[in-house]
Amino acid sequence: MLLSHPEIYSLGTRSQEDNLLFDRHNPPIPVVAAKRGGEVTYHGPGQIVGYPIVNLKVSSGFVAKYVGVLQEVVISALKSLGVKDLGHRPGCPGVWFEPTGNKPRKVCAIGVRISKGRTMHGFALNHDVDLSRYDQIVACGLKDLGVTSLANEGYQLDHQELIEALTDSFARHFSFEKVDLAKAVTGSFIPKVTRRKTTIERKPPWIRTRANMGEDYRVLKSKLRGLSLVTVCEEAGCPNIYECWSQGTATFMINGERCSRACGFCLVDTRKPLPLDPGEPDRVAQAVYDMGLEHCVVTAVARDDLRDGGASGYVKTVEAIRRLSRSTKIELLIPDCKGDQQSLDQIFTVEPDILNHNLETVLELQSRVRPSASYHRSLGVLARAHRAGLITKSGIMVGLGENLDQVTRALYDLRAVGVQILTIGQYLRPSMNHLPVDRWWTPAEFDDLCDIAKGLGFGHVESSPLTRSSYHAKRALDSPQLSVDELLPVGPMRADA
Repeated sequence: MLLSHPEIYSLGTRSQEDNLLFDRHNPPIPVVAAKRGGEVTYHGPGQIVGYPIVNLKVSSGFVAKYVGVLQEVVISALKSLGVKDLGHRPGCPGVWFEPTGNKPRKVCAIGVRISKGRTMHGFALNHDVDLSRYDQIVACGLKDLGVTSLANEGYQLDHQELIEALTDSFARHFSFEKVDLAKAVTGSFIPKVTRRKTTIERKPPWIRTRANMGEDYRVLKSKLRGLSLVTVCEEAGCPNIYECWSQGTATFMINGERCSRACGFCLVDTRKPLPLDPGEPDRVAQAVYDMGLEHCVVTAVARDDLRDGGASGYVKTVEAIRRLSRSTKIELLIPDCKGDQQSLDQIFTVEPDILNHNLETVLELQSRVRPSASYHRSLGVLARAHRAGLITKSGIMVGLGENLDQVTRALYDLRAVGVQILTIGQYLRPSMNHLPVDRWWTPAEFDDLCDIAKGLGFGHVESSPLTRSSYHAKRALDSPQLSVDELLPVGPMRADA
């Protein structure tokens, strides 16, 4: 099992109190005791944590042999990607740069436990991790030895290629003919998608749209350019851009135009995000005022590089819009902010008229479609927004490999956490580097999904091949079936949500 871990300090069974260089009563991040060997270490974003789950033949010295094999798994994987000067140090489990040199630096920690011949815990490989966290501990109890990352050593490796190299190396060293990577586990990874074009890529007639670049479209485009504003309509390649822009509506995208995540379906730029523009909220507000919008939609790229996940950008934008256009209804389409309650509370406190967060796909495809997100985390965000008294909205795409039963379960989960407005649309592959289309759902099937959703009690449903998150957004808020008091969850929230 390979995953990206939330920030914690992990204490092994041999951890010493004096190796924690912070106040135990006021730790900078959570401190968790683990039943593994070794000392204190750090886990967090930018690190690949591996949990091999295998049966071992119990014999004399078998634990040391197993640790040695794990070291070789990592070393072999990294060498296959061109990483040099690697090895291991006697008595110091892990993988090191220049292990016998003057300044050995650990890049991968190993801590294991064996129970009844089965392995638990494993390794933590620093890909591009925040090394400052190691300044607050004596990592692995080694006071005179350093900790590093692949990025810090000058190796800018593709994350997915690194995942595949580790998987292949693991299979070879443990003599497995095949390794199936879990697809429904939060934070797990699967191999890269194929870039081969097949006949399924040909769009059916009901998917095609007509470009209408009339005067209204050109005026709006010019106005947005004049204010240096970004829209998700353009950045995500929305097929409804001509219809919406010709009607004077657009979805504003704040916090820059570069996303800190790389979802398999999204066209938004994923280069390193730039600093926030302090004038952006006021420019969005000016555009809303100039366009005389009764209903505006504001979204943002994911900004995991920011402490609050970009929440303050939403707050400032809503406040700016309300200063100029008090009667405008505001819909916010938000990322998950890593599920951080304080960040989400910032957004909830400004009380948008609609709070939208997309589930995007079914549980079974989450790790393939959006590996940096989580199905259950998204349900948690929506549940919290519902408890805060907000009208909640979410959406999913179909055509990525899901079936009707899986979609129905996803709709039930959304309704169970209080979602009132639902969008369902066909996935369109934005480029050959993105996930392929598995199949085209027909208009009749979208009608069936709409009937299923309404049967579950959603107050407003948009379900069609070209439906997107902000499609007919104002119509949803005006729906006579929409009532916060009447639309309660159909059942208790599942324990795992």
